[in-house]
Amino acid sequence: MTQDARQYDLVLFGATGYTGKLTAEWISTHLPTDLKWAIAGRSASKLQIIVDDLRKLSPDRKQPVVETCELHKDQLAILARKTRLLITTVGPYMFYGEPVLAACAEHGTHYLDCTGEVPWYQDMVEKYHETANRSGAIIIPQCGLDSVPADIMSFALATYIRKTLNAPTTYIAYSFRAGKSGVSGGTASTVVNMFSHYPLAKLAAAMKPYSLSPIRPTNPSKPPASSLLYTLLGLKYIQELGGVQTIGPMASVDACMVHRSWGLYESTARDTDRKEVSYGPKFRFVEYMRSKSIISGALIKLGFALFGLLMALPPSRWVLTPLIKKFIIPAPGEGPTKEQMKNDFLYYQALAIADTEHKEKVIGSLKVAHGGYGTTGLTLSAAADVILRGDLATTEAGKLGGGILTPATLGEPYVEKLREFGMEIDVGLQ
Repeated sequence: MTQDARQYDLVLFGATGYTGKLTAEWISTHLPTDLKWAIAGRSASKLQIIVDDLRKLSPDRKQPVVETCELHKDQLAILARKTRLLITTVGPYMFYGEPVLAACAEHGTHYLDCTGEVPWYQDMVEKYHETANRSGAIIIPQCGLDSVPADIMSFALATYIRKTLNAPTTYIAYSFRAGKSGVSGGTASTVVNMFSHYPLAKLAAAMKPYSLSPIRPTNPSKPPASSLLYTLLGLKYIQELGGVQTIGPMASVDACMVHRSWGLYESTARDTDRKEVSYGPKFRFVEYMRSKSIISGALIKLGFALFGLLMALPPSRWVLTPLIKKFIIPAPGEGPTKEQMKNDFLYYQALAIADTEHKEKVIGSLKVAHGGYGTTGLTLSAAADVILRGDLATTEAGKLGGGILTPATLGEPYVEKLREFGMEIDVGLQ
């Protein structure tokens, strides 16, 4: 079935979940009013409640149709054939994601999700990239807070350096400068379950910086050196990003995504002699989080390391996991209330270094007046709008024809759509 002949433009699968509800609200308030869409899940009655809430939010627009669907291959195949694009917010994806992605890859249906589960993403690339490429399905996992801000900021910086300085980019340091955001039960549960679901060797291999990239760099640039004290503490001092930098909470996840984008663009540049799309053969991305002092930065670094160690060891994991689930994290499907989210925001900065004689520095910033879940609704909706209404011929995703791609392959149309939806993205020479 051709894309034009399908019943729906978009289906949101998992609309009754915490992130699903927020995404449905973004679609209802920001995508075109003539959108033909549906919300899908197991319970028709719960889905109807979502429709009723959306009607109150946007009474003048056409409301979504309700589609009931279980995580069964036959039902998912029928659902995938009905729509041009499917967004799924049903996680953890290591448990529930593969059948949905597989149905879309096999039936030429474009696909978006908001996972941050890199080992699962890696498995999906190995299993379904070629299938999606043959069917023409544009499959973009990690199109939420994981990892749109980092991925699109890197694309914007590398593009700016190409256009302004006619040069490659050697290095990007990206930093979470400030923010306020709650945690949902689904996200917290996913982090805890990762350690028990995957062998440690698989986790370690998947979280290497270039694990998702289709190619490997021959001579990646090295981050600027730090003093001995900072090196011993595992910290960096980057004046342009506010000083002391410690480990970022999503550093490994974002690095894998950004380097996949680099690899896809670099492969295209080498195959087609289009050097203007290449970030640069020496490109490297590193993510940090700004810290108020050396002491707090070292404590944060130690805390992350200790948590990882305790969760990696089965005895301590068996003790900690039920305690964390009972006393620390919300239940799956729950998260911050609208009242608690009122003053949420996220603020990132980035420093890019051009591969030129003078090593020019370019500074970028990304601000959004939402926490992680509001941002995810924004990024998923904006990506959907680019795919459905934009000219894919102007994006690398469109030119690649399909496959398991990245947010950055939606290119400048995606940057502009994110800005239109309220994300402030600024780039300029220092």
